[in-house]
Amino acid sequence: MAAAILLSLGSSCATPDRHHEVIISIPEQRMALLQDGVPLASYPVSTSKFGLGDVPGSSGTPLGKLEIARKIGAGAPAGAVFKDRQRTGEIVSPDAPGRDPIVSRILWLRGLEPQNADAFSRYIYIHGTPEERNIGLPVSYGCVRMRSRDVIELFDIAGTGARVTITIEPLEALVPSLTPAAARVASAAPLPDVQVR
Repeated sequence: MAAAILLSLGSSCATPDRHHEVIISIPEQRMALLQDGVPLASYPVSTSKFGLGDVPGSSGTPLGKLEIARKIGAGAPAGAVFKDRQRTGEIVSPDAPGRDPIVSRILWLRGLEPQNADAFSRYIYIHGTPEERNIGLPVSYGCVRMRSRDVIELFDIAGTGARVTITIEPLEALVPSLTPAAARVASAAPLPDVQVR
């Protein structure tokens, strides 16, 4: 019993990751990953088709400052299906017809501001999707979707406590040192209508 308590305490007392930061631009449907302020990578993402907000039941993507509260799925193969944050044993290929489960990895977000205080209880994640053909378009139900290979890379780099900013600003405005090639790809992404709830 005491050993279980110590293990539990040890896992919750891990040092927060203050070296990595994730910035997600809603209009560009793009994410930048930074280490100590220096861009490491840029990925296409998919945010909510229902607009922005943190109202329970809205299916909106929350804006503002958040953090990675929990990481789920370490070691799972790409395409591994999760239901209620547990592996089902099924593996789904990218763009499998008729399938839209959460796959590969889950980074569960906790809001740090009043405008996104319900994000954790609303189960807002950064996660993999088999619908990779739709990455770059706002088609999610509130979460931030990524291609499996990208979310696995992000999962392996960013730790719990890493800050996440979801914004209506372009990435170039917040990360001026983003490489020109990454910025060009981001600016070529379609610009969705942004609705805040």
